[in-house]
Amino acid sequence: MKQIAILGSTGSIGQSTLSIIESFPDRFAVASLAAGRNIDLAFEQCARWRPRAVSVATEELAATLSDRLKGAGVSGVEVVYGTEGTVRVATLPEVNFVVSAIVGVAGLEATYAAVEAGKAIGLANKEAMVAAGEILTAAARAKNVPLLPIDSEHNAVHQCMRAGTKNEVRRIWLTASGGPFRTFPLNAFEDITVEQALKHPTWVMGRRITVDSATMLNKGLEIIEACRLFNLPPSAVRVTVHPQSTVHSLVEYIDGSILAQISVTDMRLPILYAMSYPERVESDLTFDMAALGQLNFEPPDVTRFPCLRLAYEAAEKGGAHCIALNSADEIAVDAFLERRIPFPGIARTIEGVLQAIPENHPGTISEVLACDRLAREMAREVLIRAGHEVTAPRS
Repeated sequence: MKQIAILGSTGSIGQSTLSIIESFPDRFAVASLAAGRNIDLAFEQCARWRPRAVSVATEELAATLSDRLKGAGVSGVEVVYGTEGTVRVATLPEVNFVVSAIVGVAGLEATYAAVEAGKAIGLANKEAMVAAGEILTAAARAKNVPLLPIDSEHNAVHQCMRAGTKNEVRRIWLTASGGPFRTFPLNAFEDITVEQALKHPTWVMGRRITVDSATMLNKGLEIIEACRLFNLPPSAVRVTVHPQSTVHSLVEYIDGSILAQISVTDMRLPILYAMSYPERVESDLTFDMAALGQLNFEPPDVTRFPCLRLAYEAAEKGGAHCIALNSADEIAVDAFLERRIPFPGIARTIEGVLQAIPENHPGTISEVLACDRLAREMAREVLIRAGHEVTAPRS
């Protein structure tokens, strides 16, 4: 019985993880949850799963949740808050598997603390590997802790790489759907609306990751994550646009063999794979081969999607440039979602920050977070210089 901590329990990955736990009650149990600001859903999850501990964003939210749990007769749940609370959730002694699914760098300290505490990690948070991949992988090697990718693309690579040794791998291919604007007229990109950007053709995801898929910045972050997870140079990580999203990734071996992982487009499958590793567990997440039809692959258009080019540039430089890529994107996507900048303004903001960020290779989590704060402030300055209003950072 694996005791699971879920960082980001109220998000889509967190809820899918709980669905897996519900389907396999003899294999998995909920130990602890980090729920952020969604108090209503956090209350429902605590009432249903009775975790040992739950973390929320602030002290005020923790007090509110505690009162609601007490009023409902739900006892035995320790309510904590903030970064320290998330670290507590991730490092409880009984936890032996942590699903890291908090968007952005907010869950970075807790993920690192879990690695240091010897917990196996299921990584659904690519930002942690982008910002602090060198630090996390070094700590994982030192503690002999597996870092198991939950992102469908990296999960697919992980599965395909079980067929050979690392020295036998020539390159990996990350597939991209191309998002909603793969064939959209390039001269109309300035007029793309928030609603259009949030209509992903294949996946149902959170708002930021859906916009990142539309700009292909999401694939750019995955390039950096793949370099760190599989210890490969950027030149050995390629992207191919595959609109059907049926092949989740491919691994090309030195003898010319290419292995592909195919499955349903359901995040529960990579979550189950990571949580069950090194076993495979029988499930009802089956794929109908008769539905394959045709498989299309095409090279990505970096003119249409400049964020992909920027990601490769950041991957080559590493360190602060990878951190800044993610941080600037968060600020720019927020500005787009608030209708303060046009869709191409996201890439322009990121490029402005990457051109200005000092080259640096942080060696500690605190240095990573300091670089993250600097990059966010630089992104706000880029927006101001471009004549856009800037909202105050959220506490």
